[in-house]
Amino acid sequence: MKAAIIILSDPKAGEEALGRMFNGLAAAYDFKHKGSDVGIYFQGTGTRWPGVLAAESHPIHALYKAVEDKVVGISCGCADVFGAREEVEKAGFDLITDNSVPGTSGLPSIAQIAADGYTVFTF
Repeated sequence: MKAAIIILSDPKAGEEALGRMFNGLAAAYDFKHKGSDVGIYFQGTGTRWPGVLAAESHPIHALYKAVEDKVVGISCGCADVFGAREEVEKAGFDLITDNSVPGTSGLPSIAQIAADGYTVFTF
């Protein structure tokens, strides 16, 4: 199985958002340790997470580090809109621009991810 984990939750939105992030990363961890092809994408307000999770004091930092190698990239257009681009660039992640949405610098192409055989999970 091939899985694409798309993180949309906003770290500024409290426990519900933290729960979504935690479960998204836990799913990625599960796929990774079962030998499945898994990729993590940060999109929407989820582009704010990498800067937050980099802090060693964050409660899910260890889980994040365990799957960090599965991060495919960050939505460029979303990082621009939600003010996360500087943190994303500092973290060294790829900015994805495959889907040339008008008025943006581009987003990941969910259509292409699905066409490549990935099951898409959103958190």
